[in-house]
Amino acid sequence: MKVAFSTLGCRVNQYESEAMAEKFIREGYEVVEFDSFADVYVINTCTVTNMGDKKSRQIIGRARRENEEAVIAVVGCYSQIAPTEVGNIEGVDVVLGTRNKGEIVYWVNKAIDEGKQQIQVSPVLKNNVFEDLNIEEYQDKTRAFLKIQDGCNRFCSYCLIPYARGAVCSKDPEKIKEEVKKLSEHGFKEIILSGIHTASYGVDLEQKVTLVDILEVIEAIDGIERVRIGSIDPTFFTEEVVDRISKLKKLCHHFHLSLQSGCDETLKRMNRKYTAKDYKYIVDVLRKHFQDVSITTDVIVGFPGETEEEFEATYNFLKDIKLTKTHIFKFSPRKGTRAASMEKQVDGNIKEERSKLLIRLNEENEKQFIDALNGSTQKVLFEQAVSNMEGCYEGYTENYVRVVAKFDCDSVIGKIMPTKITESSTDYAVGEII
Repeated sequence: MKVAFSTLGCRVNQYESEAMAEKFIREGYEVVEFDSFADVYVINTCTVTNMGDKKSRQIIGRARRENEEAVIAVVGCYSQIAPTEVGNIEGVDVVLGTRNKGEIVYWVNKAIDEGKQQIQVSPVLKNNVFEDLNIEEYQDKTRAFLKIQDGCNRFCSYCLIPYARGAVCSKDPEKIKEEVKKLSEHGFKEIILSGIHTASYGVDLEQKVTLVDILEVIEAIDGIERVRIGSIDPTFFTEEVVDRISKLKKLCHHFHLSLQSGCDETLKRMNRKYTAKDYKYIVDVLRKHFQDVSITTDVIVGFPGETEEEFEATYNFLKDIKLTKTHIFKFSPRKGTRAASMEKQVDGNIKEERSKLLIRLNEENEKQFIDALNGSTQKVLFEQAVSNMEGCYEGYTENYVRVVAKFDCDSVIGKIMPTKITESSTDYAVGEII
C-alpha cells in the first residue's frame, strides 16, 4: 500500500505530516510523492485564508484524478472549522480535525474496511495535542521540525486559527528534551522549534518555564549543532530575553518576526499587540546583540480600511528598516473573521499594485543582504543536490541564506561545511567549500 501527502500552511503542519507519515510506515505503507499513484492521499490543510481552502479543494481533485479508487483523507484546520463542507466535497473519504491527526491510520483503515466516509473532529478544547506525534525516522538527515506548542490566544481580526487550534498548549519540557536527544541520535544537525504561537510556550504550564529556558536546555544536549526558532511574535523579544539568548552558541541568528503592517492604525484594526515603533525597537535590539542577524517577516497588503497613506507608512517603514526578506500577502477575507465584515474593503487591483511595490522593495533588500556576504566564510548545512545544476549542492547558512556550491560527491549532504561566498544572485549566494 502506498500513501502520499500534500501539506499546506505552517511548519507545524509540516511536522504533523511527517509524524503521520511515520505512522503509515509503521503499518507497512510506502510513502510516495503526491503527484504519483497512491492508495491513500492525505491532504493536511490550512485555513488562514479562503485561498487556502480553495487550494485544498483543488488538491483533493488532483488526488482523485491520480487514482479514482484511492482513499482521500482531509485533515487539519480546514476540516476543523468546516467539517460538513469538507465532507461534502466529492471524493473525500476521511475528515479529521486538528486534534485527530494522530489517529489517521485507524480512520483510513476504517474507511477501507467499511467502505463509507469517516468524519472525526474533536473539540479544540481537548488538551492532549501531542499524543502519538513523535518523529523518529521519517525525515531527511539534516533539519527536523520539532513541535513544542499548539494553539493561540491572540485572536487577530483576520485569523481563524484560535478556533481551529484552540487555546495555547505547551509540550512538557522533559518530553522536548527526550525528543531532541532522539533526533540527535538519528543524525540530525539542526532542529527548528515550531508552534502556532511559539512565543506563548509555557504560559499554560504549572512550572515557570519559557521558550528561553527550552533553548538553554537544548544548548546542553550533544549532537545537535543548530537550533532555529520558527515564526515568532515580535513582543517575545525583550532586552532581558535577547541578552540571554545571545549567549547561546547553537541558536541560529535568524528570526522570523511577523510584522503584518508598518502602520499603527492598520495594526490596531488587525488586533496586533505592538506598534511600528515597538517592532523597530526589537529589531534594533536584535541587531545590537547579533551583528550578522537575519530578520524576515510577513506583511499583509490591502487590509480593510488601508488608505494610500497607511500603505505608504508600511512601505516607508520597510524601506527604512531593511529586513532580509519580506513575504507579502494580499489580504483575503476569511469568512467568520471580524476582518471579513469590516467596512472599506480594498479593491483587488489596488492590492495587486501595492503588492508589486513591496515585492520590488523586498528584492532590493534581500539582494543587499546577500551581497554583503561576498568574501566571507559561512558555515553551511548542505541538504540536497540542485536538480538543474550538475555537481552542485545547496544548503543554508546560520542566518538562513541559501548557498549553492560545487562538490565532487553527495557525501556533503547532511554536513556543516565552511564555505567561502564568492558571488551572489537575487535570492541565493554561490560559494566554494573550503
